[in-house]
Parts: sequence; C-alpha cells; structure tokens
Amino acid sequence: MTAANALALRKQHGPIVIGTLDVFRDEVRQILGEIILPHADEWEADRRMDKSVWRSLADHGLLQHGLSGSDFLFSAILLEELGRTGYAGIRASIGVHAYMAASYLEMFGTPEQRERYLEPCRRGSLVAGLAISEQGSGSDLHALSTTAVATGAGYNVSGTKTYIANATTADVFITLVKSGQSTATRGLVGGSLLIIDAHHESVERVQTPMLGWHSADIGTITFRDTPVPEGALIGRQDRAILHLMRALDFERLAAALLALGGARHCIELLDAFTRAHKINGAPLSAKQSVRQEISNLHSDLETTRHYTYHAAQQHISGTLSTRTASIAKLQATELARRAAAVCLQYHGARGYTEDAVPSRIYRDAAAGSIAAGPSELLRDLIYESSTAP
Repeated sequence: MTAANALALRKQHGPIVIGTLDVFRDEVRQILGEIILPHADEWEADRRMDKSVWRSLADHGLLQHGLSGSDFLFSAILLEELGRTGYAGIRASIGVHAYMAASYLEMFGTPEQRERYLEPCRRGSLVAGLAISEQGSGSDLHALSTTAVATGAGYNVSGTKTYIANATTADVFITLVKSGQSTATRGLVGGSLLIIDAHHESVERVQTPMLGWHSADIGTITFRDTPVPEGALIGRQDRAILHLMRALDFERLAAALLALGGARHCIELLDAFTRAHKINGAPLSAKQSVRQEISNLHSDLETTRHYTYHAAQQHISGTLSTRTASIAKLQATELARRAAAVCLQYHGARGYTEDAVPSRIYRDAAAGSIAAGPSELLRDLIYESSTAP
C-alpha cells in the first residue's frame, strides 16, 4: 500500500464503524511483515531500529494517519497491529515518534512548528523523541530539575532526561523543562515544553541498557547550556501542565492500543503452542486447567479490546476523559503482563532461555505497565475520579 492509496482508503470510508476496516488492517499487517519483522531481531541486538525504516514507513503511508477526529480509527488499528508484531521496543519507538511526541506538535504547535517539524516526521525525514522523565521526576513532575533560562533570544537548557525512547536516533526532542518559579507543593507550575535540536554539540546522548524494549533505543540525554530559540516554545510558557494533562490522556490511549496488540500476539502464540505441544501423546491444551486459563485470556482480551476502542471513540469525538484513558491503559497493560507470565510458564524451560520469544515478551510486558504512567498511579486516578455511593 502506498501513502496515496492509504490516504484514499481513509477518505473513502468517512465515518467508520469498528470491524469494517478488515482490508486496511490486513494491508497494515502485510506492510509490517515486509518492512519490520525481517529486521526485528537485528534491531533488538543493535538496541535501535535502522534509521532507514522511517522513510519506508512513510513511503507506505503509515506515518500519515491522523491523531484526532474520525481519521484516528485508522491510527488505532495501526497501533494495535504494531503491538501485534510482538516486538514492544519497535512499537514503542514508532509510537513515541508518530503519536506521543507528534501529538504535542499537532495539538499545541504553531502552524510554523507543524510545517517545520510535524510534516518531516510524517515524511520520515525527521525522527522525534519525547523527553519528559528524569531520574527523580517520573510521575512526580513537581520534582522536575531540567531548567530553561531565558536569554532574550530564547533559552539555555540544562539538565538530564532519562528512559527516553529514540534517544540516540532522534533529530528533535519535545522536552519538558522548568522555566519559571513556583511555590506550589503539588503538580507542575512553571513548566514549559520546548523543541530541542538533538544534534547540537551541547547535547550528550547515551543508551541505557534496559531489561526489555531493546529496540526502542532507550537512553539518557544531557543538556549542557543548550541554546533553544524562542520560536521553539510549544504552547504557553510556564503553563505546560495545561498541555500535559490532555497529552497524557492521549499517550495512555496510544499505550493501551499498543499493549492490546501485544497481548493479542502473546495469546495467539500461547494458544498455538498448547495445541501443538504434546505431553504423553496428548496436546497440552487437552488439560482442563490449560483450556480454562487460555479461555479466560481470550475473554479478557475481547472485553479489553472493546473498552479500548470505546476510549478511541471518545478521543475521536473529543470527549476522552482521564478516567477512561487510565482504565484502558491499566487493563491492556496488565492483561499483557498476565498473558506473558502464562505464556512463559506453559513453555517451560524452553521459553526461559534468554533468546526465547516467551522470554522477550515477558521482559517487554513489564515495561508497558510502567511507561506512560505506572499501574499504581492509574489506579489512583481512577479512584479519585470515582463517585462514592
């Protein structure tokens, strides 16, 4: 499928009902099978994707699907199919570039910023990263220590960001900085979002070895008085919290769709293995306990999928709430973790070797329940949004 064909297919359908885009889903799966899967193990070993893949993704129209409106349903299918490749590092790298980092540019960027940065992202000629987390500031944004000092011509940025996807391959980072003073004890006041040139000589980038997500190019970024022009400010200065609240809900929806695809891949792998693997002449799936466990996973996958697409429809209509996004992300990532644990257990020792597929899935699944808000934080958000009887 070319970019033109993908765009034509989107326009042809107009308002979409879930389940009617099987042709599109099949096309996406075929494309990912051709340009991603043959190289996935190599990228896992290299701890990053080859930069040429971005152009290839763009040439096939996979970086041009919308982040809002009815067009987002095509993106939801793409995100789920990225998860279904079974390589969470790859899905994280692409998800951050095409959706999470890009969302700040689309939602809050100026027309000039969208033309200069977002359009090249969609063409695959520019790779984006999202630099929010710090060693002491993950969920607690009040502890943010990366600072931006006004210079009259822009800002000088100093500080270190950690656990950043596309760390050594990105061309720009959408970066959260502390730009003003605040006496608040909670939340983030005085924070701003800046677009920072990743290739500037004052930017140091090193990979951070992680248990999973190997091909996501996770790393640490240090800014040492990095100059940033005034025109690189996204949205309102010192009011990044207003943008983060909306962007984080979208990020959690994207993470839920990616994890949903990952859970589906894992359950399909587990189902196939238990039907084929024999013990005493009978398939493992002949055991009632095994059949019940897999049936429960299939059932939870279907309910989670419906709820996640319900969240996607809310986003399409502009009504996505923090509660809905949090529930979708919590359910999808926790299902992926549970499925990965069962898959590893049923494969036995053969699944526990370092290079075994169940081992990779198990390592990767743990990261999904941490990134974009850990499960514990999401449970707090869900509880706080609940109404007491």
